[in-house]
Amino acid sequence: MNYQESNVIELKEKFTSSICKEIVSFLNADGGTIYIGVKDDGTIIGTTNIDETCRSVADIITQQIEPNPQELIRNELIFEGDKTIIAIYIKKGTDSLYCQKKYGYSSTGCSIRVGSSCREMTQDQIKNRYEKKFFNSDLLISSKSNYPNLSFKTLKVYYAERGFHLDDNSFETNLSLKNEKGEYNKMAELFSDKNDSSLIFVKFKGEDKASISQRSDYGNQCILFAYEQLKNRLVSENICVTDTTVRPRKDTYLFDFDCVNEAIVNAIVHNDWSITEPLVSFFSNRIEILSHGGLPHNQTIENFLEGISIPRNEKLMRIFLNMGIVEHTGHGIPTIIKRYGRQAFEIKDNYIKVIIPFDGKVLEQQNVGLNVGLNVGLNLTHSEDEVIKILLENPNSTAETIANELSLSKRTIERILSSLQVKGVIERIGSKKMGRWKVIK
Repeated sequence: MNYQESNVIELKEKFTSSICKEIVSFLNADGGTIYIGVKDDGTIIGTTNIDETCRSVADIITQQIEPNPQELIRNELIFEGDKTIIAIYIKKGTDSLYCQKKYGYSSTGCSIRVGSSCREMTQDQIKNRYEKKFFNSDLLISSKSNYPNLSFKTLKVYYAERGFHLDDNSFETNLSLKNEKGEYNKMAELFSDKNDSSLIFVKFKGEDKASISQRSDYGNQCILFAYEQLKNRLVSENICVTDTTVRPRKDTYLFDFDCVNEAIVNAIVHNDWSITEPLVSFFSNRIEILSHGGLPHNQTIENFLEGISIPRNEKLMRIFLNMGIVEHTGHGIPTIIKRYGRQAFEIKDNYIKVIIPFDGKVLEQQNVGLNVGLNVGLNLTHSEDEVIKILLENPNSTAETIANELSLSKRTIERILSSLQVKGVIERIGSKKMGRWKVIK
């Protein structure tokens, strides 16, 4: 093997205490390897006192560097003929900043690899990285749950539907549902079967908040199910008018559902849940989707509007990625801007609001009393329409509970459910006994 110094390789003729600085440099950069027993010109001379050197390296890793990088570093002996080289493999640090303990977070204590040399970091570099330790920390992961005992039956169902199997012994750790102390965290609450969080939908009678028409809290259960309920509710509110005078016929909706859905998903995964839940406000002329916390630290308004994402809740986003709800393409914000312009976004220090105006033509036809609503284009009966409304509110409804609510026979409800399935309006998710209904139109 040819040995040559680079941005990821450091050659050491023998062990010295300066190796601590080199390790910190690699941790603060992109990782690398230190070879002990090789001259700067690549000549292999080997090393003696191997056991003592390995112990000294271990002491540096465990006692002289902050935060502890033990899980990021490993040693290996490499035999080159009759000579032995010690290789120290260092991964890129998972924390934003590492230092030598005896010097602390000073320029002397914080070094970084630049090319083939080790350099002291500037005070500005240290300051920016040090702040990230706090501003970019995932509070959903580090914060302790208020509930010591949580269950995740619904979460397991969602993963099973996507073809994943969650191992009972490891999924809580793999999905970051526990903090460093092994306690359930706030994110575990969001995905648990029962919790105190919800997605709030408020419908107002006019263009302001003077008069509330209806308020619905989709939550106190797994956030994935709450999101699905909210999405179904918005489907039901998305009035469609159909122009049958042209071929093919033209459907015009009250709002672009894809844009609204993108805004809601972003509100969920980027919301500061330590403040409160996201809020969807439905007015007579627009929808507003509000998330709390403003832009994440180091994010700019311009980068945000261009779709360059800095997730506030990275682990929460990962689960939404697993479910196919979000993508890493960063197309969500540009999609909204393409349809509604940059004026759709109101960005403040403590919140982000997305404002989606309603289609004027649909509003106009609605105001003159045309037959628009859930049953437009679907040829639904009044009873079918009522059944859909119940399923949107409670997808776990049975034929018996629906029959009692509508004062109809169970057999009639079963026929209606069957008809709606044939029309492609609803589908059954899961088994007959343990599953739920999903409204898809």
